Amino acid sequence: MLFGGGFSFANFLMDVLTVFAFVIWFWLAISVFSDLFQRHDVSGWGKALWVIGVILFPYLGVLVYMIAQGRGMAERKVVRAQHAREELRNVIGFSAADEIVKLDRLKQSGSISDDEFTRLRSKIVKAA
Repeated sequence: MLFGGGFSFANFLMDVLTVFAFVIWFWLAISVFSDLFQRHDVSGWGKALWVIGVILFPYLGVLVYMIAQGRGMAERKVVRAQHAREELRNVIGFSAADEIVKLDRLKQSGSISDDEFTRLRSKIVKAA
């Protein structure tokens, strides 16, 4: 138990909130470190300083990094997701033409209607 006084509902809630706060901080620290080590625009010394700051002042270091680099973290995450999606498409051989051919087969077999074919085809063309 984190608090003295025996087992009570208030102590239970405080224990749960404390564990929750620790899990959230741990998740944020992992996000900060993963973003920091994937960056190419920060030198090794800059990364080392951020790591030392986060280790010496854990809560403050994570919060300062999130405030200072929050927008950049989001942009880098989007770019990495798009890059991973493109690599996956290259590996599995996805192409809009292949998907349209599959849709045409479904339409000819009667599995989908003309309206569904048109709607799904437009989604594929927009995604490509």
